[in-house]
Amino acid sequence: MGGWGLGFQGGLQTSLLWYNLVVRPKKQPVRTTLLEEHRLKGNRKGAVLKEQVWFEDGRVVAYSLAYINLRRCPADNGRVLGYDNSRDYHRRHFMGKVEEVDFTTYAALADRIIQEVHDPWRVEDEQE
Repeated sequence: MGGWGLGFQGGLQTSLLWYNLVVRPKKQPVRTTLLEEHRLKGNRKGAVLKEQVWFEDGRVVAYSLAYINLRRCPADNGRVLGYDNSRDYHRRHFMGKVEEVDFTTYAALADRIIQEVHDPWRVEDEQE
């Protein structure tokens, strides 16, 4: 025996590398990431809408959606409103507070944040 071998089997030494590549091949999942960042102008100059999504074989495995405005919310890195699943559960951020939320689909969540972001914008518009 020696090196990386598993031992002799029928007079042939089978290496661990050969075993992993030939005998037991695993298909690696295809991983992709989408990152979109929109810098806002006008009354919300300096604010950002951010969408980051991680896919594995076409399925959403992680996400982070956020409306960030440091002038409006200095807590939570400026995240006024956001959703993510980075701590192994689905959660909603709003003005520095975090709560667990029910998750159905990523598309439904994306629609939800689009609807919800209008409330903080309305408040911002009234303040100016």
